[in-house]
Amino acid sequence: MNTDLLINAFVTLFVTIDPPGLAAVSLGLTVGMNTAQRRQVALRGTIIGSAILIVFMLAGSSLLDTLGITMSAFRVAGGLLLFYIAFEMVFEKRQERHVKAASRAITKDDIHNVAVFPLAIPLIAGPGSISASILLASEFSTFTERLVLIGILASIAILLYIALALADRLDRIIGDTGRIIATRLLGILLAALSVQYIADGVKNLAAG
Repeated sequence: MNTDLLINAFVTLFVTIDPPGLAAVSLGLTVGMNTAQRRQVALRGTIIGSAILIVFMLAGSSLLDTLGITMSAFRVAGGLLLFYIAFEMVFEKRQERHVKAASRAITKDDIHNVAVFPLAIPLIAGPGSISASILLASEFSTFTERLVLIGILASIAILLYIALALADRLDRIIGDTGRIIATRLLGILLAALSVQYIADGVKNLAAG
């Protein structure tokens, strides 16, 4: 299997799921919880969010076929959405949006359910990561390749759980400056990947 494709898949999923960014948001979601409770929320949210993304990896293309949407059209639409997320990351808008979503959820839902909403949905399995999952699944077409893609997602899920479980320590180590630098660098990478998705989609639409 092409090494570049594997790296592309890892980077795309890592950036759209954004474990470092979610670690900071989870501190606000779990205010008042002890360490054990925070880890329970982290584990449950990670499992549910990852399961949703796996479903879209396996069944997303079938859903598009049912709706009469070509993969080329979805590449363009998904690329535009990913570019918007990249724009938010570079200009520090995404973290602000996540924090607002988290604060709304705390006022509306019981704090014990934050693992499902908003952590799993829409912070982990959101529009960006779902779009990325469907797009990547189109490039990992065989059963074995899909298993490899799920394995890549699983590795990111492990990193995500670690980041969420150790959010308070991670925040102290990285600090605001480190988080801003990392977010902007990852945003630039995602912008480049999204432009490639758009270019491929436009090229296929023009050819077809």
